[in-house]
Amino acid sequence: EIVSIIGPSGSGKTTLLNIIGGLSRATAGTVIVGNVKVTALTESQLVEYRRKIVGHVFQTLNLIPTLTAAENIELPMMALKIPKNKRVKRVKELLKIVGLTHRAKHKPGELSGGERQRVALAAALANDPPVILADEPTGELDTVNSKIVVNYLLKINREMGKTILMVTHDPVVARAAKRILRIEDGVIKSTLQPTQLYGEEKSITFADQIRIRINDLNMQLQSLDEKLKLGKISGEEYFEERQKITQIIRVYKEELCRLGIVT
Repeated sequence: EIVSIIGPSGSGKTTLLNIIGGLSRATAGTVIVGNVKVTALTESQLVEYRRKIVGHVFQTLNLIPTLTAAENIELPMMALKIPKNKRVKRVKELLKIVGLTHRAKHKPGELSGGERQRVALAAALANDPPVILADEPTGELDTVNSKIVVNYLLKINREMGKTILMVTHDPVVARAAKRILRIEDGVIKSTLQPTQLYGEEKSITFADQIRIRINDLNMQLQSLDEKLKLGKISGEEYFEERQKITQIIRVYKEELCRLGIVT
């Protein structure tokens, strides 16, 4: 199953994901994943739990910049002392699954934002965990790359049978799930079907929508930088387009400030 978690900023979405993933301790209550009572695990048991039961995909990628895509995917398997031949085979399989076989030897700095996120997804799958926890997996991606990453999440769920729990501010991404949990102030207020989300847009606040647009615009700036670097546009075209985009970003940030939100 794929489940989305939505709600206003600061409502506890990431905290919930971290508790389920064994990254944070719950102050009360019980967390059970499969047959594992997570809240009863010792620190050493939590390390094994994180290595074998859950795979993490973060908004801020945890890729090592000096390693290639293949090496970043291989790294989690080294922690479990999996033999080299099995690691190499698994890396090839995962690169194929996320459509990056041709980018195996490229380092994170040589990949696009969407490609880096797919490498992170493959790394989360390295030790074949039954559960994938994705915290804003499309938060820093433009609309096109967001759609690509979501499609790979759906593929992994469908073809590999992985349970995926995904935090998102984006209603389009949220609707890709089979169930949607809406959280406010640390409490699950409702469980929705994707079609019901259209009537629940208040859970995706105006400020969150602005942040999504700002992320898209920042990705456009990165794309513009690449075009200039590759000589696809002139310096004059570059500065004209960049000025337009930065002006829109400035307006959005001013609106966030007006709402009392620090950017």
